[in-house]
Amino acid sequence: MNWQPTATVETLQARAKCLSQIRQFFETADVMEVDVPVLATTGVTDLHIDCISVQVQGKRREETQYLQSSPEYYMKRLLAAGHSAIYYLGKAFRQGESGPKHQPEFTMLEWYRPGWNEYQLMDEVSQLMQHLGLETESSQTLCYSELFEQITGLNPHQIPLLDIQALASSLAGNDFSGEGRSTCLDLIFSLAIEPKLPSGLVFIHDYPSCQSALALLGQDSGGNTIARRFEAYFNGMELANGYYELTDPVEMKSRFDADIALRHALGKPPMTIDSDLLAAMESGLPVCAGVALGVDRLLMQLLDVDDITRVTPFGSTDSGMVG
Repeated sequence: MNWQPTATVETLQARAKCLSQIRQFFETADVMEVDVPVLATTGVTDLHIDCISVQVQGKRREETQYLQSSPEYYMKRLLAAGHSAIYYLGKAFRQGESGPKHQPEFTMLEWYRPGWNEYQLMDEVSQLMQHLGLETESSQTLCYSELFEQITGLNPHQIPLLDIQALASSLAGNDFSGEGRSTCLDLIFSLAIEPKLPSGLVFIHDYPSCQSALALLGQDSGGNTIARRFEAYFNGMELANGYYELTDPVEMKSRFDADIALRHALGKPPMTIDSDLLAAMESGLPVCAGVALGVDRLLMQLLDVDDITRVTPFGSTDSGMVG
């Protein structure tokens, strides 16, 4: 029976309706859909994301290309070329992603709003979820550091690295003494904080600066340097990750270089910098906010399903992969 779909006919009908409603929402909002490549000669340098590589035969030689973990780089090149608000609804790929909430191939919704900041984009994420049928009237917006300190008793901006490593090791039951600040904070957040998040829609903003990724840096009311980004959760499940986007190519190059050095130190596969993205930023990436949302996880919440394979036509059930 392995040829059978992993989702029922009724579920796939609901999935089709959801995709249609997403497109209706953005058409009404005057946001244009774009169709960008899922295969490119570079991937991402992010320490926590591994791209799936493929061998592609060119005219003269075979070369390594990468299935894209996000349409972000291509979309920012479109923004730099003069496009206004745009969205992408399609496939993305990440190596080693398997489990009840993860798949190596998944459906991503990503959109960018020139001239907006992260708070305006949080409002639109809430509007979209309400449009799709999720209850958002009781949504909450929480500051990362306040939430972290409330649950752990520790200030994530000021706690020494050794103490963060010790807490991560205690929670995980493994030795995290050699891990960096960002990795330890991620683990603490997932094990100690996510299970205690309120039900319904929750936005968490103002992340520690070590987790800035491609977000601008700012300062909070306490004078701490923070990353101007947010994550959206529904019933404790992460659905979306948004940024007030970094537009400075020099700073972007510096962050890429730091990622590459960390990957090398940890023995992870090497990645090259996307020079086309940097060139686009040098030409002028507009001030903007962007967000990526996992559509399969969104469907899990809409349909009250606890396994991602049950909302995808042919989900990966390879239990040998670790999520």
